[in-house]
Amino acid sequence: MTPTRDSISRNATFALAVKMVSAVFTAGLTIFLVRYLGPAEYGAFALALSIGGLVFLPSDLGIAQSTARYVAEAGADRRLVAAILSDSIRLKLVASGAVSIALAVLAGPIAEAYGAPGIAWPLRILAASIFFESFLFLFDAVFQALGRIAVYLRVVAVEAAAETGLSIGIVLLGGGVSGAVAGRAAAYAFAVGIGAVLIARTIRPGRIGLRRGRGAGHLRRIVGYGSALLIIDGAFTLFSRIDSLLIGAIVSVPAVGIYQAPTQLMAFLGYFGQAIGSGVAPRMVRGDDAGPGRAPLQRGLRIMVALQGVFLAPLVVWADPIADLILGPGYGESADVLRALSPFAFMIGISPMLALSVNYLGEARRRVPIAIAAVLINAAIDVALLAKIGIVAGAIGTDVAYAFYVSAHLLILRSLIGLELRPLLLGLGRSLLAACAMALPLLAFGTTGVALPLLALGAVLGLAAYLATLLAVRGVTPTELRRVTDRLRSALPR
Repeated sequence: MTPTRDSISRNATFALAVKMVSAVFTAGLTIFLVRYLGPAEYGAFALALSIGGLVFLPSDLGIAQSTARYVAEAGADRRLVAAILSDSIRLKLVASGAVSIALAVLAGPIAEAYGAPGIAWPLRILAASIFFESFLFLFDAVFQALGRIAVYLRVVAVEAAAETGLSIGIVLLGGGVSGAVAGRAAAYAFAVGIGAVLIARTIRPGRIGLRRGRGAGHLRRIVGYGSALLIIDGAFTLFSRIDSLLIGAIVSVPAVGIYQAPTQLMAFLGYFGQAIGSGVAPRMVRGDDAGPGRAPLQRGLRIMVALQGVFLAPLVVWADPIADLILGPGYGESADVLRALSPFAFMIGISPMLALSVNYLGEARRRVPIAIAAVLINAAIDVALLAKIGIVAGAIGTDVAYAFYVSAHLLILRSLIGLELRPLLLGLGRSLLAACAMALPLLAFGTTGVALPLLALGAVLGLAAYLATLLAVRGVTPTELRRVTDRLRSALPR
């Protein structure tokens, strides 16, 4: 019998495991590169990845998320899933191959345009990395749509471990920035091979093929819906890279490293939201037997509002000790960036659930003007303030633009499924109150030069204060905490 999708809680649990595995290895690799390469070389590495991030979007063409939508609608019909996936892989080969070749050819001129000839070879190697990463992105979306995220965890574990080990090894052998990118490319290539085998097993009795007759005429549907997603993903990728690109052009390449180092760490704070969104959003698809409903999304958002508030106090109060401990010397300005990005750290856990839900509802086109407007807001603030106040301007632009982005998605879901905003606003107020309570024990230990044992003790006391306040103001209830714990425990494999 063909396996059905796992439960929301099980998928959310394994999606969180995927993010945590990736986070552990990525954090270790990031800290190593930040410290070993130093601000100048790490700035070159971060700039190359920012350029590569822009190139990644045309290599995908919105295919991954578009495919995920139609795979979710196909449900347990594995032969239909295989036909859809066959067409999407054919599209991927053309799009990703063409874009990767173009980046390899244009790497030299791009490096010269930035006055950083040292990034030419990293960009050429990155072209190969992007080709394989594009396919891994497709597999991620398909496993999510099938509700079988537990299977994808194996792929992520292999990729993360291989990238960390290979990158560190090559850099230590003198590979520098090019070595770090080469380790990334090799790991993606290996993971794609494993992912292809696992996805073929998962969709049996359907069979994937690259011959023209293997698909079933889904190319037009995939490209049609993917075109809207391409614009959205392109705008969002530009949004996440625009600060580094403008800092490199207006301030300096080393300043990119000082800004990008804390923002890389900030990305981990959105993993919980991405995990819960991966479990909830595919159930919003209109082709689902139960039809789209707001209850799972409403609960998921309530959880995230309560959860993300825990990051606010440490980022505001302990920005300097965190930067000193994790990033090391030479990154003093990064503390100001961390502090300024605290609103973004709160919102980054909420936005994935909103965006994915709109996508699976088939209303991605409504997101297009929102994504473009967010990029323009961010870029305008950067251009206006970078020369005046330095790299903190990038954080301010990100906060303002992301607040607009999240608010607009909430309004879309309110109109589509009647999402209730009042409970979310009340939850926000309770989380902010709990964050203020958490700040008190942190302040008691100081804001600079706090030793590691005191940081650990303060974190424990702060968490206790946050949870106690949240329970007192009914941001969460003991029954809800117990229910979440039981669901996570039951979702784990025995």
